[in-house]
Amino acid sequence: AQKPLQLVNGVFTQVEASLTSAGAADSGKIVALNGSGKVDNTMLPTAASFTATASEAIAAGALVNLYNNAGTINIRNADASGGIAKKADGFAPNAIASGATGEGDFDNSVISGLSGLTVGAIYYLSGSTPGAITTTPPSTATYIVHRVGKAKSATELIFDVSSSPVVLA
Repeated sequence: AQKPLQLVNGVFTQVEASLTSAGAADSGKIVALNGSGKVDNTMLPTAASFTATASEAIAAGALVNLYNNAGTINIRNADASGGIAKKADGFAPNAIASGATGEGDFDNSVISGLSGLTVGAIYYLSGSTPGAITTTPPSTATYIVHRVGKAKSATELIFDVSSSPVVLA
C-alpha cells in the first residue's frame, strides 16, 4: 500500500494506507485499494438493518414483514397468503423468539445458511409456509406473487425485493 505523509504530533510522518478494516479501531485511517483495485469489503457498510419486537417466532434466514402493532413497529414472518399487508420487507439474519427484540436486514444482500436452492433459479415468497421461499409462485386468489431473489448457490439467495408484489384476483 502507498505511504502518504500525515501530520502526527506536529511532525510529518509516512503512514501506510490500510487495505482492510477491523472496525472502529481503524477510524480515521487512510484507505488503500486491494490487489484487484477495489476497496475491501471490510471497509464498506454492512446491510441496512432494523431492530423491532417479534410478534411470533422467526427462524434465521426467514423473510420478514414490518408492521404497525398499536403504534409500535413489530416484525413478523412475511407470508404471501396474507396479501400485501404481509409482503417481504427484509429477512432475519438470526432467529428471533416471539416477544424478543431482533434484527432484520432490509437491503439487497445475500441470505446465507439456506439449503437445497437451485443455482440461478428465481425465488418467491411462499404462500404455504410463512417466512419461507419457493420457486413456484402462489396462484390462489388474494395471495401475492412477490419475487424475492435469485439463488447464487445451493445455500445462498441474492435477496432483492425491489419488484412490487402482485395481488392475485
